[in-house]
Amino acid sequence: MQNASAIGVFDSGVGGLSVLRHIRAQLPSVPLLYVADSGHVPYGDKTQDYIRERSLVLTEFLIRHGAAAVVIACNTATAAAAAPLRARFTLPIVAMEPAVKPAVTATRSGVVGVLATVGALESARFAALLEQYAGDVEIVTQACPGLAEQVEAGELKSIATRELVARYTQPLIARGADTIVLGCTHYPFLRPLISEIVGPDVQLIDTGEAVARQVVRRLPEALIGRIDLKPTERFWTTGDARSATRVVAKLWGRPASVEAL
Repeated sequence: MQNASAIGVFDSGVGGLSVLRHIRAQLPSVPLLYVADSGHVPYGDKTQDYIRERSLVLTEFLIRHGAAAVVIACNTATAAAAAPLRARFTLPIVAMEPAVKPAVTATRSGVVGVLATVGALESARFAALLEQYAGDVEIVTQACPGLAEQVEAGELKSIATRELVARYTQPLIARGADTIVLGCTHYPFLRPLISEIVGPDVQLIDTGEAVARQVVRRLPEALIGRIDLKPTERFWTTGDARSATRVVAKLWGRPASVEAL
């Protein structure tokens, strides 16, 4: 294990880069490690045991490479693996959850839409969120097969992506939703397209910034205060490294080299 001075982040693919961007904004001088498990994407159609095993493998990999904290940048993996990872490891494990609570607070119409994967929507964790926070607000959920895969391919504005977004948001708007939760870390990269399709009166909410703030709270104070660290980023993928390098650079906003894992 290398000297633990970095923040490790993993996702089923490149979607977690939306969270990584918020972490970098909050912590400009801390090294970041990111693993895209693109060789196993999507997690939404995998069994809970499969997702837990992948999450364990990736967490151990990040720890070996110097992670002082690990972020599960995936709602589906959070539902399946957050509890067992926290039981197994002593370092901070920061997880995701769809932003139901802030959406319920924000809605004016009393109807909130949720775009997410099948796995996230069917999880006990999501059911508990609804029971805890929905109250009198109507929550309309929409599974989005294929949408994360469009982001994986870097297809943020293609005709096929536009058609999927229109298909998945139409039922939410028809029910009167004025607030939509982006319940998968891939979806914030589609925010401009989603906003264009649903219109400016519909709020889009995701949890990336809140997760980044939680990372800051959970990090050892000694790590945050260190001045000898370099703000480096290192990327790995279990998919095709050449393709991933192109897509990661597009989503990250600057050149990036992705290593094969």
